[in-house]
This record gives sequence, structure tokens and C-alpha cells, in this order.
Amino acid sequence: MVKKDNLKSILKKNGSVVGPWCIMPSPSVINAISAAGLDFVIIDMEHGPCSFQTAEDMIRAAEVEGCAALVRVAKNDESLILNALDIGAYGVVVPHIRCKADVELAISNIKYYPLGSRGFSSFTRAGRYSLANVKTHSKTQNKKTFIVLILEGNEGIANLDDILTIGGIREKIDVIYIGAYDLSQDMGIPGEVDHPKVRKRVQVCVRKIKDSGIAAGGYVAKDIGDIKWMRSMGMQFITLLPDCTVLFHAFESLCN
Repeated sequence: MVKKDNLKSILKKNGSVVGPWCIMPSPSVINAISAAGLDFVIIDMEHGPCSFQTAEDMIRAAEVEGCAALVRVAKNDESLILNALDIGAYGVVVPHIRCKADVELAISNIKYYPLGSRGFSSFTRAGRYSLANVKTHSKTQNKKTFIVLILEGNEGIANLDDILTIGGIREKIDVIYIGAYDLSQDMGIPGEVDHPKVRKRVQVCVRKIKDSGIAAGGYVAKDIGDIKWMRSMGMQFITLLPDCTVLFHAFESLCN
């Protein structure tokens, strides 16, 4: 269950979607965030301590409020991606994309035949556990699974033009996300994502991604002003600060 207008259709209509990174391994936190009306949540299994068992409960907690649950896997790995999708994630966020071969590997890991080589089983939460879905499961999953790829660092950005030449990439990938923090580190100014040099490189990438017909993302928004700025740049996939960071600063503000 996701909102009536799901993420794919919103982005294809040139709309934007908003959601936070979620580090805390808590279904209750996810449920509260989802109830607030966010379009998606990203369960972060690269930088957070979440297990797949907890992640499955977090996905349910998002779905009950009509919110799409995405899982960021730790790396572009067949088994990690398979686990994230089999427990029912609406989609996956794959980090450390640096070249065309990385993109092709991610697509192969995510998609079933004939688009990829994802290990087949419909006897999972994603397949609703049933024998009735065996023949339609791969087609359904190939159509509905939401894919976000994170280009990280100078190498990924240098290869963006080459990546965008992949045949049918517009139909295979939903979002290309520029990892501004890793980029800032590669540029010798770690953490300075608002530095003019970083902003300029991200803006150039966003234009290229958008012109290719794919939605772009790339920063974390701290407030409405940031969201407006990101939208004005052409970003459609808007990520917010992580749940733990919002919680920390909310309580910090009460102590000062």
C-alpha cells in the first residue's frame, strides 16, 4: 500500500516527493514520520544499525500510513538487494555508483528476467507468500520496484554522461541521486556541501539528469527554504535530514 498517486507517477508528471533518511531502527519512529504525511522514508542500512528483520517491521509501519518505504542497502550487492526487496520494500537506494558497469550490475540485481537476474521467489512478503502469484510475480515486481542510484564522488560524476547512454535507462531507473557529502570529501572540502564549488557541480549534474528524463536528487533539506531551493534547481526527489538529527536538534533547542 502506498499513496494513491505513487512515487513513480508523481515523478513522471514532473512533481516532487519528500522524505527523510531514517537511521533509527524503530518501527514506531517510522510510523510517526509516515503519519505526518511524508511521501517516502529511506531505511538506511548503510549508515544505520538496522537488521532486515527490523526493517521488515519498519516497512509495515510506513505502509499502514500510506507511505512508501525504501531501503538503502550497504553496497551494490546481490544478496543485500534481494533481501531488501523480498521483505517488501517499495524500492531500493543503491550507493557507491561510479560507472556504467555499476549501474548495469544494480539493474541486474534489482530486476527479474528479462531485465535482470534477481533470484526468484514469490514465497515472500513481496510476493504475498502465495502460489497464486508465481507466474505474475516477476512482471509485477519489474514494473513496480522503485530504483534510486547514488552517484558518489568525482568518479561517479565524471562518468555521468556515459551512464546516461545506457539503453532504456529512463525506463529502468527512477532517480539518480548525487551524493553531495562524498563529493565534497573528494573535492577536499569534506562536509562543506553548501560550498559554491560543490553546489555548481551538483547543479550541472541535476540539469543533465533531468534532461535525460530521470528524476534527480542530491541534498538533505533542513527547512522549507532548502526544499524550495532544491525544487528551483530541478530536483524532484527531496531528502530531509535523518530522523536522529531532527530528534537531536529538537531536544537541543529545548535545552538552550
